[in-house]
Amino acid sequence: MLKTIYPITKNILGKGQSVSLLLARLTVAYGFYEPAMQKWSDISSVAEWFGTLGIPFPTLNAYLAASTELLGVVLLTLGLFTRLISLPLMVVMVVAITTVHLTHGFSAGDNGFEIPLYYLLFLALFASLGAGKFSLDHLLFGEEQ
Repeated sequence: MLKTIYPITKNILGKGQSVSLLLARLTVAYGFYEPAMQKWSDISSVAEWFGTLGIPFPTLNAYLAASTELLGVVLLTLGLFTRLISLPLMVVMVVAITTVHLTHGFSAGDNGFEIPLYYLLFLALFASLGAGKFSLDHLLFGEEQ
C-alpha cells in the first residue's frame, strides 16, 4: 500500500518545490538584510569587533562580509546566480558560527549557533537545488529546479 501511496504523494508535493524555494530564498535574503545594513552603517566598528574576535585582516573581512551579505540579499531575492552566491554566504555563516555563536551553545535564545546553522543548511539547499522556476536563473539559464 505504501508503495502505491508514496509515488502519488511525491508527485503532488513535488509540484510545490519552486514555490518552496522562492519562499525560502526570500526569507533567507530578508534575514541577511538587517545584518548587512548594520555592518555598512558602521563598518569601522565592525572591523574593530572582528579584530577582537581574532579574525585576520579585520577591516578587509568586515568589508567582504558586509558586501557578500548585501549582494546575497539582492541575488537571492532575484534568484540570480543563486548557486554561486550561496557558497560565499555559507563561508560567512561558518565564520559566524565558529567566531561568535559556537561558545554560546545551540539555542538561538542564548545567541547560539542555531539560526546561523539553519541559514547554512538553506544555503546548502540553494547551492545543490538551485533557485527554482520562479527565478532569473530559470529565465536566463533554463535551470529546471
